[in-house]
Amino acid sequence: MKKVNVNRGLLSFHCPGCGWDHDLNISPERPRPRWEFNGDLEKPTLKPSINATVEYPAHRGGLQRCHSFVTDGRIQFLADCTHDLAGFTVDLPRWTSGSE
Repeated sequence: MKKVNVNRGLLSFHCPGCGWDHDLNISPERPRPRWEFNGDLEKPTLKPSINATVEYPAHRGGLQRCHSFVTDGRIQFLADCTHDLAGFTVDLPRWTSGSE
C-alpha cells in the first residue's frame, strides 16, 4: 500500500497530524532544501526532519507547526507540534490524493 507519491522530483504525503499534504524536494537537480528518500513507497524514510509552519491570524490560532520524522512508514511528531498528535508516533496513511 503506497504511502507517498513521487512526481517530478517532489515527494508528497498526507499528514494525519496537521491535515496538510506535505510536498518535499527529493531531486538533486533542484535547489535546496532537499530531503533524502530511501525509495520505498510503502515504508518511506525521509531525512532530515520535516518542519512545516503556517502563520494564521491570531483569532485562527496564530503560528501552527508540524514537526516530524518519517521512518519506515511511520511518522514521529515532535513535541513542538501545535496539533493533537504532538509527541505521538503513528503509521503514515495510504496516499489517496488525485494528484498522481
